[in-house]
Amino acid sequence: MIMPPAPTYPGAYIEEGPSGPRAITGVATSITAFIGRALRGPVNRPVSLQSFAEFTRVFGGLWQDDTMSYAMTYAVSHFFRHGGEHALIVRVFNGDISAGTATLRLATNSSSLVLEAAGPGLLGKALRAIVDHETKDKADALLFNLTIEELDRPGGSRVVASESFRNVSVAPARRSFVDAVLKERSALVGVRASAPANESPTDTPEVTATCPDDADGSAITNVEILGDKGARTGIYALETADLFNLLCIPPLEADADLDNATWAAAAGYCRSRRAMLIIDPPSAWTANTSTAIASAESGVNALRTTIGNDDSCNAAAYFPRLRMPDPLFKNRLEDFAPCGAVAGIIARTDAQLGVWKAPAGTEASFSGVRGFTYTMTDVQNDVLNPVGLNCLRTFRVEGNVVWGARTLAGADVPASEWKYVPVRRLALFLEESLDRGTQWVVFEPNDEPLWAQIRLNVEAFMHGLFRAGAFQGANPRDAYFVKCDRETTTQNDINLGIVNIVVGFAPLKPAEFVIIKVQQMAGQAEA
Repeated sequence: MIMPPAPTYPGAYIEEGPSGPRAITGVATSITAFIGRALRGPVNRPVSLQSFAEFTRVFGGLWQDDTMSYAMTYAVSHFFRHGGEHALIVRVFNGDISAGTATLRLATNSSSLVLEAAGPGLLGKALRAIVDHETKDKADALLFNLTIEELDRPGGSRVVASESFRNVSVAPARRSFVDAVLKERSALVGVRASAPANESPTDTPEVTATCPDDADGSAITNVEILGDKGARTGIYALETADLFNLLCIPPLEADADLDNATWAAAAGYCRSRRAMLIIDPPSAWTANTSTAIASAESGVNALRTTIGNDDSCNAAAYFPRLRMPDPLFKNRLEDFAPCGAVAGIIARTDAQLGVWKAPAGTEASFSGVRGFTYTMTDVQNDVLNPVGLNCLRTFRVEGNVVWGARTLAGADVPASEWKYVPVRRLALFLEESLDRGTQWVVFEPNDEPLWAQIRLNVEAFMHGLFRAGAFQGANPRDAYFVKCDRETTTQNDINLGIVNIVVGFAPLKPAEFVIIKVQQMAGQAEA
């Protein structure tokens, strides 16, 4: 409430009053975080990207060597190919980050200004630097121009990216101090060792980067994925991200899968961040086709046991893996983890139909997928669906589709209220949106005027979702309720500074089983 001005002289007084409810805006629902190994780029820092072209520029694009394809790079490609629009990339690295980062040594009269690539990796050797002194004040010996170029490959000739920094200085007291300028504006390099304060780099037409032959590091393990919460590495690098909704952790290397303990830690972290974890099937489940279904059934049960009932509702597992052409290997069919493509389908479904729609069925089709590592029948699907494993199926007309929408807690026996992916994701969406949309309540007077305002705001938000088709019910009374009054907030709560808001909703649940009854019409007389 705005206090009116005290009238002290004859005349008109203008007052501004509140215009009604404070609008609660729904948060994004399909920001997808990826954790894994990449060719280059920042390590243990989430980088926001909106296209695979950006991923290629920052992290080097698809990566394959003579023995394997690196799973995260392909998963990100599949995500954007299937409709994803916003990704957070966390690159992890197994090795000495400092030693594996390429450097550019720009000579001064007595020492050097040493630049370093944005992250470790052999691709850092594709950088080169050019220095000149054609500055705005040629009499100022501390000023110089710096150009950083990135070539298509180490030793290449085609420039694919370039950054130019004019009139930068080696003097720390100046606003144009090169260390600060590069830290703020450069995506390619930073400063490892500053130049002497009174010596700018000498003119040079070209300085190429150097790094050791093992700069790409070793194969990553579960240790790098788990990381350290205090140091904010691995999955905990996402602590610096404001929001993410889906988490994908593709296989480590080739057939090296994450262990169940890592999946459990990731599921627990997702629950704390109101996100969903997409779990890939281990390659071992389909290693023997004669036992694939039994292996998948026992494997998903063991996975659920390790993760636990509380966190299983924030995870969903998909089976089997995808068979797709590998563009780096003459388009030969290879096996790929489904997490990136599934996340893209979820994002596409959210954009087209809403977070309350199950990302499964004939509309949840794959793009560019030739098949799966195991082709299931209806009878085999009937074994896996009741244990909460979402199947990927091939149908004659519909093609390759996602044919399941259960969380890992969605096995029939536990009978969890969070059985279905869209129901759980809608709840997470509501929790996050209401949490952010009611921050203004903090430190307001805790009494009926505040409670009435809260009810008005939250009911307006819920009614908008009702009109969009997010809930069951023919009218708002059947679809949702909002309570914030003396019944939810007692005098003891008020004394403790607590206001309790209770929001209930009737979720839409997917039609998993369509029963069609057919019978003959017997004994009908002819007209």
